Amino acid sequence: MKNHIRELRKSAKLSQDELAKRCHVSRQTINAIENDKYDPTLQLAFNIAMVLGTTVDQLFIHEFASET
Repeated sequence: MKNHIRELRKSAKLSQDELAKRCHVSRQTINAIENDKYDPTLQLAFNIAMVLGTTVDQLFIHEFASET
């Protein structure tokens, strides 16, 4: 599952540190989520979505393998 958190964060003109503070997590946590190295809890996903003014389903995209 791919996420769009980095793109949404940048369009909101927030740094990783600012987003982290608003979500009460470390900057390293935001970095790991943006780089697909950590899957956030549902509560954290809701917090990120709220801060970014979007919904949880818009944060994440499921990529289906194309069938040949």
